[in-house]
Amino acid sequence: MSECCVKGFKWDGTPKGHETSLSGNATYVTGSNKDVAILVIHDLFGWTFPNIRLLADAYAEEVNATVYVPDFFGGEVLSSEILRKNPSEWGPLDLAAFSARNSKEVRESEIISFANSLRSLHKRIGAVGFCYGGWAVFRLGAKKHENLVDCISTAHPSWLTKEEIQDVGVPVQIIAPEIDPVFTPELKEFSNRVIPSLGLPYDYQYFPGLEHAFAVRGNEDNQAERQGLERAKNAMVHWCKQWLHD
Repeated sequence: MSECCVKGFKWDGTPKGHETSLSGNATYVTGSNKDVAILVIHDLFGWTFPNIRLLADAYAEEVNATVYVPDFFGGEVLSSEILRKNPSEWGPLDLAAFSARNSKEVRESEIISFANSLRSLHKRIGAVGFCYGGWAVFRLGAKKHENLVDCISTAHPSWLTKEEIQDVGVPVQIIAPEIDPVFTPELKEFSNRVIPSLGLPYDYQYFPGLEHAFAVRGNEDNQAERQGLERAKNAMVHWCKQWLHD
């Protein structure tokens, strides 16, 4: 993980959903569509971060879906107060240790188990991942997990590999800022070269001048970032509506 993965802004607003438990995971749930579900996989700030819940509320209303934001960090939450500080003021924050506790090897099985639980409850399922959640939605959409999800979307994914990109087997959308030290120009080029060759519906949205994390932690008071995060939200809504509704 890079410092960019824990920088950004907390948005104003009050989430509308409720907390419950599903598949052994504490989960934020919003919306009430019995047929259509969206699984949102959080960034490093976890399932309680207000921004991720506000986005979930928007998806529930605008896609007409039941949206789930599970805790995939085993109850650990990074404080949003980090966003108010410079890296030199982060104190004991150890990103390497946090990443090890929440590695792919540690968390993939429970993410797949959660998606399986949703498949038993809903007819159509989309998976949306931000930063940390980016690699996870590609794993859910892999050909070896056929029928686990019906489409995926990710904004500025982290930990994503070329192997995961070329293994995807469902309609895929990528929200890509210009400035991103983790979803690098090399990975952008690879995605745009390889995914179209897989015979899958593919939507690549490029955001010039914007940085990693803008779609979930952009500055609402900065016009360019606000326009970017709104465009990203609208693009994800349109993508999910297209593939989750007949």
